[in-house]
Amino acid sequence: MSEPAVSEPTKARTPGAKRAGPGEYLFELAKVNHILGGPDYSTANGACVEGDRMIVGLMRMAAGTGAEPHSHPNEQWIYILEGTFRATIGDKPVEAGPGALVYIPAGTIHSGGATSDGDVLFFTVKDASHSLHGIKA
Repeated sequence: MSEPAVSEPTKARTPGAKRAGPGEYLFELAKVNHILGGPDYSTANGACVEGDRMIVGLMRMAAGTGAEPHSHPNEQWIYILEGTFRATIGDKPVEAGPGALVYIPAGTIHSGGATSDGDVLFFTVKDASHSLHGIKA
């Protein structure tokens, strides 16, 4: 049995993101356009690449900055590479350091940011049912 065809948008769902095209299999994130992770609610910025079913980003938040409460209709994973990330997901406080993986269910209001000790560098993945950007709460 074959899998259903996936429609291929001609442009990225997220303004400024790199859309993976036919035959593109490697992306040097340092050379990909850097965008804001949430233009009206977050200081996160970095590279974003979109495929047919997933969106990935390598984002940085400067020390002492972060994201105001927001949500998005797609679920999200955040893998911490550097720094300490303090967040509230729903009503639960979370503190994550390097090597930790944070899960944010679709539609859940959340906020978070880097501690004053240093920047947070994180790799994030979302399903492509919506863009990288969320909606400020």
